[in-house]
Amino acid sequence: MPATRIGLATSRKYADLPPDERALIPALAARGVEGIPVVWDDPSVAWDSFAAVIVRSCWDYHQRLEEFLGWISALEQRGTPVHNPPAVLRWNAKKTYLRELAARGYRVAPTRFASGPGIPSLSETLQAAGWTKAVVKPVVSASSYRTWMTTTAQAGDDDERYRELARHGGALVQPFIDEIVREGGGEWSFCFFDGRFSHAAIKQPVAGEFRVQVEFGGRILPRPAAAALIEQVARIAAATPARCLYARVDGYVVDSTFHLMELEVLEPSMLLGCDPAAPDRFAAAIVGILGSP
Repeated sequence: MPATRIGLATSRKYADLPPDERALIPALAARGVEGIPVVWDDPSVAWDSFAAVIVRSCWDYHQRLEEFLGWISALEQRGTPVHNPPAVLRWNAKKTYLRELAARGYRVAPTRFASGPGIPSLSETLQAAGWTKAVVKPVVSASSYRTWMTTTAQAGDDDERYRELARHGGALVQPFIDEIVREGGGEWSFCFFDGRFSHAAIKQPVAGEFRVQVEFGGRILPRPAAAALIEQVARIAAATPARCLYARVDGYVVDSTFHLMELEVLEPSMLLGCDPAAPDRFAAAIVGILGSP
């Protein structure tokens, strides 16, 4: 019997998948599934030839959001199963979902949103929030794209950058989190496959940097997590609009309490290199969800 073929959607820069994601291919093969890396915007791809499409390292979507969401809609209209589901991908594409989660009672990092013209200045925003140091991001962003740190002293000089973000898609401002840059601290990431906790890691920035991504010199370290902390995070992972094949929950911990920064259910790295058993867990979840009605 021929193997079930699924498309592992990626971007041109990572046409063969990022190195740690490639471990998923033999893990799938061991379960009778052929996982094929395919570039999401390649017009030659026969998407109908796949039993499903798994959105993975499409790490340019934030620069071409409408085109990316159009591709997702086209797959949906063809009846091609997509994971995570299109409704989840659309919901997660803009960080305004954080406002919804906060309104539903989840503990979310304090966040101020701004869009369009006529918004308060960045200085006024910091003053109103009582923050002396903050991080500014676009509402649609990945890998710290167009993300910077500001202070009350610097906000006046940063105001035009801030207003430009607000005019073109929206901006958000969050307080600078000392726990992330403090020695021995960092940003936590909890990885889930089909709602089940798999593994956790902590991402630490290099000295003098606040961004934790590897592109900025950050490092990713496997980290065991207390059961009580996993329980807190699992409730957040379950807060999506539909069942998710994968979810990564990023945030920080203060006094044993988790605070959400990002619920990543669109195209997150699942940090498969942090646990040798993680690729097999991911493959098992894929097989399980393919077999679900």
